[in-house]
Amino acid sequence: MRKTWLLGFGFFSISLGWSLYNGFVPFFLDNFISSTALIGFLMTIDNYIALFLQPYIGQLSDRTRTRFGRRMPYLLIGVPLASLFYTLIPLHTGITTLLICMLCMNLSMAIFRSPTIALMPDITPEPQRTKANGIINFMGGCGAILAFSIGSFLFSIDETLPFLAVSVIFLLTLWIVFKNINEQRDAISYTETILPKINYKEELNSPTIYLLAAIFFWFIAIQGMEALFTLYGVNELGLSRSASAFSLTFFSLSFVISAIPSGLLGARIGKKKVIVIGVIGLIVSFLLLNWVESVVYLRTILFLGGVFWAFVNINAYPFIVSTGSEKSYGTRTGLYYLVSSLAAITSPPVLGYLIDLFGFSVLFLAASGSLILALVCITRVQDTSDQPQEL
Repeated sequence: MRKTWLLGFGFFSISLGWSLYNGFVPFFLDNFISSTALIGFLMTIDNYIALFLQPYIGQLSDRTRTRFGRRMPYLLIGVPLASLFYTLIPLHTGITTLLICMLCMNLSMAIFRSPTIALMPDITPEPQRTKANGIINFMGGCGAILAFSIGSFLFSIDETLPFLAVSVIFLLTLWIVFKNINEQRDAISYTETILPKINYKEELNSPTIYLLAAIFFWFIAIQGMEALFTLYGVNELGLSRSASAFSLTFFSLSFVISAIPSGLLGARIGKKKVIVIGVIGLIVSFLLLNWVESVVYLRTILFLGGVFWAFVNINAYPFIVSTGSEKSYGTRTGLYYLVSSLAAITSPPVLGYLIDLFGFSVLFLAASGSLILALVCITRVQDTSDQPQEL
């Protein structure tokens, strides 16, 4: 588990970087662009890049063989580039330079995101992967909390400071991971033999397809809820903007608290069982939100919802890795992010359109409907490798 905590620094920096980027870059865009819709589109560049580039990078890393390993070269190239362009974002001189820096930063992040995550199953035995995923997601959650707390403080002093700080953390994290994780030494079944190109027809077996569909539908629900909740709180519940935004932190906070226990539970009783419990819990939570009238009840249910979301999200990635062979970890990581990115692109406009038609009261009903589809898909997944483990 020591290697997992060290690898968690990689996930910590990724989450820290994206949280701060999503939180503060819209302010820069707002100085030049009056259309909120256009700003929203530009802020989804990473999802479009992930849709096309990350599956390719993940597959490429599966077939890469160097003296540094198969994943590490992508970190050694991508992290310094991301650090450079991250620093340049607040130093833009106009909308053109801002957009160029944003695009280059997103491309740089795409180079190392899938290989970084794929390192986890590379160095972690199957029985420990849910626990390991809980740890790295806990680290990621800490990165997000740090971005919005200390990052906001630094931003109030000077808009360049949080970006410079994150760039330094990127490089420090790379040094920690590079110095402590040696793929040739630490990978479970490392081999210098160059593997053949992955056959997607073989990898997209029935369990994988149903699992990818389930991932898509539960991300539709979660991404749409998170994107539109503050508007829901103001327009449907009559909350202030700050109270509405603060309420959503209960969902995020409980996810972070529950990350490691969710991984332990998945290792004990099986990943699929915990995911099913989590999806059912989310359905019930989202349905109950349609009848809340008290802010206390609202935040209590959101807190419980975050626990159930941890059940789902922490066990999903190890589950999809377990449905394939060790030669395809990078490929499956890319597929996981492809599907989640597709949901991130699709969900806000689709749920927003339903709100335009039926009002904000439809938000959690639509999200519940998507979760029901996810439940149908996950129950169709048969995976004999998903066996409970003694802790």
